[in-house]
Amino acid sequence: MSEESTASVAPVLIAIAGLVALATAMGIGRFAFTPLLPMMQEHGLTVAQGGWLASANYVGYLIGALSAMRLPLGPSKAIRTALLTIGVATLAMAATDSFAVWVLLRTLAGVASAWVLIFVSAWCLEKLAPLRRPLLGATVFAGVGFGIALAGLICLVLMRMGVRASHAWLVLGIVALGLAGLVWQAFSPRARPVSRTSASHTPPSWDTDAIVMVLCYGAFGFGYIIPATFLPAMARQLVQDPALFGWAWPIFGLAAFISTLAVGVLQRRIGNRLLWIASQLVMAAGVVAPVIWPSIAAIMLAALFVGGTLVVITMVGIQEAREAGGQHASELIAAMTAAFAAGQIAGPVCVSMLANMPNGFSIALLLACAMLLLSAATLFIRARAKQKASAVADARPGCVR
Repeated sequence: MSEESTASVAPVLIAIAGLVALATAMGIGRFAFTPLLPMMQEHGLTVAQGGWLASANYVGYLIGALSAMRLPLGPSKAIRTALLTIGVATLAMAATDSFAVWVLLRTLAGVASAWVLIFVSAWCLEKLAPLRRPLLGATVFAGVGFGIALAGLICLVLMRMGVRASHAWLVLGIVALGLAGLVWQAFSPRARPVSRTSASHTPPSWDTDAIVMVLCYGAFGFGYIIPATFLPAMARQLVQDPALFGWAWPIFGLAAFISTLAVGVLQRRIGNRLLWIASQLVMAAGVVAPVIWPSIAAIMLAALFVGGTLVVITMVGIQEAREAGGQHASELIAAMTAAFAAGQIAGPVCVSMLANMPNGFSIALLLACAMLLLSAATLFIRARAKQKASAVADARPGCVR
């Protein structure tokens, strides 16, 4: 191969590389703990400890989002460093029984996961957006659901085999390093994606709409994280057979994977903002389902509704940030990711604080549902206000559009 051909990356390969990177970061770096929680509980981990471990990962995610705004590394080096960190930190979870070390390792994995999400999203969308092929962008974000489903299916198989949690961490660490190896060259600093046009960039605008986006994205972080962390554990309380409760997380991931690809085709017709609002309403219904109808069927319904909207909201939120942020989109994406991380830190902490109260878990789910509904209402009100302002501008004499 010539130097030019090896230094260029086709659009489809960009999308696949982004899919694999996000699968590693989110499926393993972020959410591997969720399907592993029931396995760890069998060896003495309490719900409160689980909440603190989850929160450690989300604190790391917040640190990663904030540091990404001023990270001295270029995108390629940041992505490579983060993918390697996720693999090593996941492997190391198998090497110790120290809760303090687990907290540190999950924090590191959270930092690295934020870097991957921010830099892969900005890097891939910048190169793919000029091609005007929305399915390619959706393919990148489908990696989140793919990774969640993959990790969930691996843990389901290992649970049925009676494998210890430490061995499961080992397997997932090997998978993470293998996936990183697959896309290592795609994120080489020499790689330059092929595109037909160059995108036009505008300075980032921290107006009211951008602030609303950041705050609502933070509410989304709080709203989804409680079921996203504890769904398998909730299912295990109702059904002891891992062949049944173990499906909660793979269903969650498969719903995220399929919905992202399906919505990618319809996105232009209904618009990002309306899709964001509708998705949060569906997610709210999924969050509250186990409270209204405590059953394994409600758990699976929650997995479908929350999983089916998690990545859709992530995708449209980041795409909205890219349009608003232009050349500095990474800064707005990082700000939204930081708000998201702050929200999901509060979620597991809320569960830990309410764990010993009567119906404490149900209260936490109701709070999550309320946050999602409030956020959806705020987005709707803001969208209506923008429509009215646009209509007034159109009605002015001499206005030409």
